[in-house]
Amino acid sequence: MAVITSGAHPKALWPGIYAWFGAKYEEHGNQNAKLFDFKTSNKKYEELVEQTGFGLAPVKGEGSSTAYDSHIQGVTSRGTNVAYSLGYIVTREEKADNLYEEVGMQRAASLAFSMATTRNIVGANVYNRAFSSSYVGGDGKELLATNHPSLAGDQANELSTAADLSEASLEDLTIQIMDVKNSKGLQIALQPKCLIVPTALVYEAKRILAGSERPGTANRDINALNSLNVIPDVFVNNYLTDSDAWFIRTNAPSGMCWFDREGVEFTKDDDFDTDNAKAKAYMRFVTLWGDWRGLFGSAGA
Repeated sequence: MAVITSGAHPKALWPGIYAWFGAKYEEHGNQNAKLFDFKTSNKKYEELVEQTGFGLAPVKGEGSSTAYDSHIQGVTSRGTNVAYSLGYIVTREEKADNLYEEVGMQRAASLAFSMATTRNIVGANVYNRAFSSSYVGGDGKELLATNHPSLAGDQANELSTAADLSEASLEDLTIQIMDVKNSKGLQIALQPKCLIVPTALVYEAKRILAGSERPGTANRDINALNSLNVIPDVFVNNYLTDSDAWFIRTNAPSGMCWFDREGVEFTKDDDFDTDNAKAKAYMRFVTLWGDWRGLFGSAGA
């Protein structure tokens, strides 16, 4: 068990220090707000369950019976809430002899920074693992796949051939989004909501989407993606680990979900035997995706 003693900050026992640095920096903020729909959990685990709709209505001949269709339960995605906790212990002597109040103040701020960063990394990892068959959803497929099973046959939420971010690949993926069907094979009004890219693609995303004319061409054709406002928002996530992978969130309900069971809680106490001061932070949540139509993407070429 790590304990912060007087020897951990020997300079803090002497006057003359102008500033302490390294324990606290500006934060990126809650980057999960663009990656997930936030919900509250009140159970040990949460489930997202698909229900299949009805098919097309057939022609009914005069005097013939009405055709009846089935409305059944589909795949189930379950996520169990996970607890995360971190703290620190300071000896009584260290607290008494430390001449710099800011050192102690920065410890609390540093702990808050660690908890916030943990949340951002856990959230981004859902995207970082989206192409990996080691992490599957309720339908037994990875989040981004070319063969999500449905009653109407396999469907895809990634490009059949992985491609780097470009005007052409963006157009291909947005067309794929607009052509997607429900489990019974009926067209649905799925629309892109946000392009999500790593830091390595921030400038390329801007060049592709911001201008009124097509990027990288000598002609004066309009930039259709920009003109039609196909992708209304672009978000750069600092915790995505693949510099080539890019994603598009859609308006599908119950797609990318974040359940908070217990928010970040900070507590402190003293140990009777040692007089050590303890401080800790605790949180409990789960990330879960239900409908794969909530996210489309490409792993890059």
